[in-house]
Formats: sequence, structure tokens, C-alpha cells
Amino acid sequence: MLNIKTDSRLVEKGDTFVAIKGNTVDGHDYIKEAIKNEATKVVCEHGEYDVLTECVKDTNDYLNKYLVDNYSKSFEDIKFIGITGTNGKTTTAYLTSQLLTNLNIKNAYIGTIGFYMDSKLVKVLPNTTPDILLLYNLILEAKELGAKVIVMEVSSHALELHRIDGIKFDVAGFSNLTEDHLLFHKTMENYMNAKLKILNYIKDDGVMISNIDDEAGMRFKYKNFKTIGFKDSDYHIINYKFNSMTTNIEFSYDNKVYNVETNLLSKFNIYNYITALAFVNNIGFSIDDIIKVTNKIYPPSGRNEAINVFGAKAIIDYAHTPDAVLKIINANKENNLGKIITIIGCGGDRDPKKRPIMGNIATDLSDFVIFTNDNPRCEDEKKIMDDIISGVNKDNYKIIFDRKDAIKYGLSLLEKNDSLLILGKGHEDYQIIGREKIHLSDKEEVMNYIKTNQKGQLS
Repeated sequence: MLNIKTDSRLVEKGDTFVAIKGNTVDGHDYIKEAIKNEATKVVCEHGEYDVLTECVKDTNDYLNKYLVDNYSKSFEDIKFIGITGTNGKTTTAYLTSQLLTNLNIKNAYIGTIGFYMDSKLVKVLPNTTPDILLLYNLILEAKELGAKVIVMEVSSHALELHRIDGIKFDVAGFSNLTEDHLLFHKTMENYMNAKLKILNYIKDDGVMISNIDDEAGMRFKYKNFKTIGFKDSDYHIINYKFNSMTTNIEFSYDNKVYNVETNLLSKFNIYNYITALAFVNNIGFSIDDIIKVTNKIYPPSGRNEAINVFGAKAIIDYAHTPDAVLKIINANKENNLGKIITIIGCGGDRDPKKRPIMGNIATDLSDFVIFTNDNPRCEDEKKIMDDIISGVNKDNYKIIFDRKDAIKYGLSLLEKNDSLLILGKGHEDYQIIGREKIHLSDKEEVMNYIKTNQKGQLS
């Protein structure tokens, strides 16, 4: 771990403590604690202290410059792959990491589901793209563990807040752009411009790969630019066929047609897989070699994850934006023989504009919907629910605030060949109510229901 810290609780003897002003916490309030923990230097924006003190105009700028100047050169020999976009980042990055692992390339993944080495979880992370200090620590740890390639999810917050300064991507990608994070970005154009900043972090000889089917795709045009999609593109998706638990994909590249069977379901996972294939192809592996190991890769936990429930299916997915909800419901309708029942909510202290849109999409596309809590945080759960219901034009829904009760009720409705979509939390194993984080795993609730009802009514 680097000997520079921004969390006073992590300070050890001889460390430098940098007092960062955050949205809710000011590091200046913890300088005395850092000194008590034997920090020998403090970097701050004001004040005098009993250890070596350096006052600067902006401690965030200081930290970024310090890390870039002192450490970025130490990982110039690592290949970096970065993916940005509203939806699909996690699955695409995780699939890329698995492909590399199965091609015997030591690699690290950094993103929403944690820090992984060779497709095995090392630690859970607080953000999709961690703050720059934690990110640098992870990169240096990955290098010590032998990583030759690092695959990263790159969020709009990370690009706007300079969390990835000092990193240069060998290959970068764009998945799609739909409404999200507008409390932070305010407008879709600001959100778009934040995503476009990834172009500033690509090596001169690096490659940008973009989803041409998304209307924002061409805005990511770079000097070394390649496209994927059903439209005329470099990695051209020609056709696909769903089987019970796999998908066959036919695509072409460089005037050659390929066929591959994946352990992935849904149309949006076709985009994720082809993007991952393009990433690995552009760091030096042949498409034929990539296809040979494709049968060994799987989507991450909580991403369109199917569980058999007595002849029906529970699908657990992280979908928490209007576009993601639209895609996950349509994808399961396309490959479903029975009813679609959807459990969904919206996070508190987050963009309220998407709530009625998500309510409308869920009730319009599903046979039945159960609206429930999804991290209400410090916002009134009834206010969140009123926002959701304001967009609903049908009466095919029920409100159950308690998420555990909502899941149990949804499972009790299932008949053979039905699908219950449990959306919003995916791999997360907690519910945030007020400022308290309470253990709650959608997958655990499903598994507990199955265990309790082994002699259930379904055949």
C-alpha cells in the first residue's frame, strides 16, 4: 500500500495524510486523528499542525499530480483495457477478464463487482471505478501479483473527477448511452461529454471500439476506431439463435464469417460478448483462439442470472435504469414460454426523473409487477413509490415495500415456464435504509425459498 493516505483510519507510522474535501466528509476534520496514528506529513488547504505541513490550493489536484508524477510510469508495461457506457460495463469487462484467464494471460479486473485476479475475487470495492488513490494501490497490487493486463470499468464519475489520471488504455470501448446519473451530471449532454473524456486516456496507437447500433456510438470516433453491431460494422453481428441455456452467434470480421456458442442469454449479452472478443482480439489474440475458450466463460453473478424454481425461472439482474429494465424484460420475453413477473424499485437520493419511466416500462412489458424498495437510503419510501406509480397506466401491479416479502410473494406466483425478474440489485447483498446497510441478497432469498418449498406445488 502506498505511504500516502486520504483516510485517517488507514494511516500508519511515516505516512503522509492528504485532507480531501468530499461531498459529505471533509478530510481536514480528521487531520488530528491522522497525526495521532503517526502521520509524519499533512497536506491540506488551511491550518497549521504539529508535523510537517504543506498547504496547497486544492488537495484533490495535489493528490492526482503526486500519484501521476511518482507512480504512473511504474505500470507503463501493463496493458490496459477500459469500457465506458451506461449499461453492459460489468459483464463486458468480466467476460474480457475470463477470456484472458482462459488464454493463460494473468490479468486483473477492476469494477462494480470488485477487484479480481485471474477471474477470482480478491476484494469488494466501494465504487465502479475507485478513487484514484485506491485505484493506484490496486494497479500496483495487480502488478505485484503478475498481471500483464488490467481490465477496467470506467464510470462517468471517474472520468469527470479525474480518477483515472495517469492511465493510458491500449484498447477502450463504449457500450451505450441511456439516462442515468443526472443528479450528478444534470443534463444528458453533460453525461455524454463525461463519457467522451475516455478518448483523452487512449494511447496514441491504442484502439477505440464502439457500439455502432447506439446513436452515440459514432461520437467516440478515434484515429484507430473499430465498431461492433448489427449494422454494417467491423465486428458485424449477422445472426443469433437462443437455445435453452446458450446462444449461438454468427458474426464477421475482416471478410471472414465466424460461429460461436456462448453460455450467455439475451440479445444485450451478444453486444457484451462481441465487445469482449474485440478487446482481446485487439491486444493480439486471434478470433479462432478466442472462440476456442468461449465455452469456459459465464456472465457475472447477478447479471441475467437464471435459477430454476420448480420448472419456472427466477432471473436476478442489476438493471436499474430505464434502458436496462427495457432490455432485460424484452430479452426474457423473447426466450420465454410463460408469464413475465417483475420485481423492481428505485433507489432513494438518486435521480427521480427515471422513476415513472421505469414504472411504466415494467408494467407495460410484464404480465404482473411487484414494486418494492431498492436502497431507499434517506428518502421516504412512500415518496419514491409515488414517483414510480405516477408513470403507470395499468393496474397489473402490487406494492410490497419489504423486499424480502416482495421476493417471496413473486416466487409464490410462479407457474411452470414463468419467469420472475428480480431487478435492481444483482450481485449486491445489502439494502440501504437510512444510513444503515442491512444484509439482503436477492439470490439468497430465492435459494431459501427453494429450500423451504422443496415439496412445492410446481412440477
